[in-house]
Amino acid sequence: MTSRARLRVALISYNFGEYCVRLASALAQRAEVLLIIPDRMVEPFIAKLSNSVQLFSFTNPRLRQPVQQFRTLRKIIQRVRDFAPDVMHYQGTHLWFDLALPFLRRYPLVFTIHDFKPHPGDRLSQKTPLWVEMFARRRADELIVHSEYLRERVLQNLPATTGHISVIPHIQIGEDLPSVETKEEEHLVLFFGRIWEYKGLEYLIRAEPLITARVPDARILIAGQGEDFSRYARMMVHPDRFMVHNEFISEDRAADYFRRASVVVLPYIEASQSGVIPMAYSAAKPVVATAVGGLPEMVEDGRTGYLVAPRDATQLADAVARLLVDDHLRRRMGENGKRKMEGACSPSVIARKTLDIYHRAVEGVAGARTPAPVENFPAVTSESRGGTD
Repeated sequence: MTSRARLRVALISYNFGEYCVRLASALAQRAEVLLIIPDRMVEPFIAKLSNSVQLFSFTNPRLRQPVQQFRTLRKIIQRVRDFAPDVMHYQGTHLWFDLALPFLRRYPLVFTIHDFKPHPGDRLSQKTPLWVEMFARRRADELIVHSEYLRERVLQNLPATTGHISVIPHIQIGEDLPSVETKEEEHLVLFFGRIWEYKGLEYLIRAEPLITARVPDARILIAGQGEDFSRYARMMVHPDRFMVHNEFISEDRAADYFRRASVVVLPYIEASQSGVIPMAYSAAKPVVATAVGGLPEMVEDGRTGYLVAPRDATQLADAVARLLVDDHLRRRMGENGKRKMEGACSPSVIARKTLDIYHRAVEGVAGARTPAPVENFPAVTSESRGGTD
């Protein structure tokens, strides 16, 4: 195989549905792609998946169901072996699959690290112990992160990855949404996504009286689910200024919310990167975010939005109010964000950069590894093969 032959890529993820669908579809223009992903993650975005992508979806059992997990892993491993990829690209994180990676060690591995470790309050990510994730990361031939901030964190803990870790921005998501025309609602502030402690929602709630003192008709839309919302409800000085949709938000509803919003706010107290910012930029909305983690690499202060100090409700309120009262400024920043997203984070751009990493992984291991035997993972019978568990 030449260094730039058309690769066979197995893209494996237990999360990040739209992200993986867009990446797989863009990669399929230049490679043979197998996407392995839970059915509930891919179904909301299936219409966006290229027909050129081979899809293997499965029902993801609960982590506490070892027998079902074992059966699912057998199917995944057998499907990968049947596909015989030149390279695997794993998005992490999953307790059982991380531990099963040695059974696929014959294939060069690219690993995307979305967060170095779970953020405060994020109980879902905490289900996979950090030592398990580190075990999986050490098996990678190349690592991908979405920010320089995260790259430095990884290097501090995995210094051996120097020269094998690349920064590729978060792929554009949220565009090409249903074409129903929805107009922007004047002075609507949007907080979108999973609600955990590190998202800093309490500081947006504390900022509300300061915002509405300057913009009396401002309203805040909170859309997403996570931890118990009752403590946030108790913080609200003016509950009537909030619209709360504390539940799973479908793609169509998310599209509607971003179109309606005037400003998108990320009051995080900790972050590696964010998938909300690409959605805001795709909808041409300015972003007010805290200067934590990799967010300053995504938000250009004064150009695509504003950066403020974390845990500072006064700064947050001032930045939001400034955008709400200045239509021209708000729209100019929104358009700047949209151009930034289309230029640096379009699926075609991200796919091209990712393919370069794949080739580097393949070339790096060619001749460096002795052929690995097929590990003695129990075979999968024909009856157990299929798209679902």
